[in-house]
Amino acid sequence: MQTTGNARRGAAERRRDTLERLAAERDVWVSTAHPERGPHQVPLWFLWDGRALWMCTGATSVTARNVRDEPRVRLALPDTSDVVLIQGEAECFSDDEVPGAAAEAFTAKFGWDPRAEDAAYLYVRVVPRTVRAWRGEPELRGRVVMRDGEWQE
Repeated sequence: MQTTGNARRGAAERRRDTLERLAAERDVWVSTAHPERGPHQVPLWFLWDGRALWMCTGATSVTARNVRDEPRVRLALPDTSDVVLIQGEAECFSDDEVPGAAAEAFTAKFGWDPRAEDAAYLYVRVVPRTVRAWRGEPELRGRVVMRDGEWQE
């Protein structure tokens, strides 16, 4: 995405741009933490279903272990010139518990069905509670585009 230089986007434009990126991007940085082992960060593929982000990770991965112990997560899209940071709580689904529509959409987007693998995978769903979006210093004020699960106008 191109930045707009020093032009400051309004809330509606930031929301629209954020939703477009969530629909188009493939990767998200997932930050989790364990009370004893500390922070952990990993990039994962994700699917935006219009309400939540769906990711998939090995059922025994550090990410899976962390979100089971501490479901609060932070997510970040990978462009530092067009920042989108998301906070929410992770909800975990085994490959036999995941809603069929989510699993099928994930498979359609990536051409990979974790449910068909021999190893066990965990689907992780995050409904955003807070979303921050900005492009450079001019947009730092007003960067919260979602608060308490409600898009800001």
